[in-house]
Amino acid sequence: MQIQVKFFASLREALGVSADSVHLPGDSGSAADVLAALRARGGAWIEALAEERSFRVAVDQCMATTASAVRHGSEVAFFPPVTGG
Repeated sequence: MQIQVKFFASLREALGVSADSVHLPGDSGSAADVLAALRARGGAWIEALAEERSFRVAVDQCMATTASAVRHGSEVAFFPPVTGG
């Protein structure tokens, strides 16, 4: 399944992209699976999205957790806990 991913604020700057996509196997998954796929890219992806770093998650434009379900075509966004306007 294909998941659209967006990055905001300092995560966008650290990764050098504001959007990307991730392919997950199967018909169901979670935001944690998206994170794992991104971290598997290595380098800046591991560093910016490290488990010890604090960031928020939204799935289909609703606040979520890494345990939240995703489906084909979902949009998952990651952003720092405080963002400016």
